[in-house]
Amino acid sequence: MPVNTIAYHRIVKELASTKTCLIAVSKTKPNEDLMELYHLGQRDFGENYVQELVDKAAALPKDIRWHFIGHLQSNKVKYIAPFVHLIHGVDSLKLLQEINKQAIKNNRVIDCLLQIHIAEEESKFGLDERELEEIITQMDQLSNVRICGLMGMASFSKDQMKVRNEFKYLNSLFTKNTSWILEHSGKEPVLSMGMSGDYAMAIEEGSTMVRIGSLLFGARNYTN
Repeated sequence: MPVNTIAYHRIVKELASTKTCLIAVSKTKPNEDLMELYHLGQRDFGENYVQELVDKAAALPKDIRWHFIGHLQSNKVKYIAPFVHLIHGVDSLKLLQEINKQAIKNNRVIDCLLQIHIAEEESKFGLDERELEEIITQMDQLSNVRICGLMGMASFSKDQMKVRNEFKYLNSLFTKNTSWILEHSGKEPVLSMGMSGDYAMAIEEGSTMVRIGSLLFGARNYTN
């Protein structure tokens, strides 16, 4: 399926008025598809698989900002630590400690988002409110990671009110911790929530970064 450039231009125009950052989720898609959006000005791309991210980063332009948006295993951090722009799904202190370790080895400070569990599905990863608070109290020990905000994935549900309430809950935690995030990171705090099916609602509920794949690239291809 060709890249939907019409949808891309429409989404970019929508997001411009809200200053929301678009992450083009390019997992399983060929480099040619990414380059089509690159030539239209897109620079932020999101990948779920470490090896695929490493391969694409080696082959594609160096000014691309690579976002790792999948569930990251501690033993895979070393492969993306040299270049990753933002790690979205940090869901444990153990993972943060490993990111910090690899960041030191690469003489970098790596930006991260803490993933909050807001959906009812058990398959979704993330921290609860107590775990979030525990990590925040220990951040002074981690010199080479920078918490830039929060991230969450809503339930895969047709119940719009349910999804909206999950976004509202995440925004409430974000608002509660915005001052700390700003002081810690020195950057405008990021709230990453919303995907192809619910990004408009997520923006209404305060999202500053959306992760959109299928609207741009079509369905995922797992046969390659």
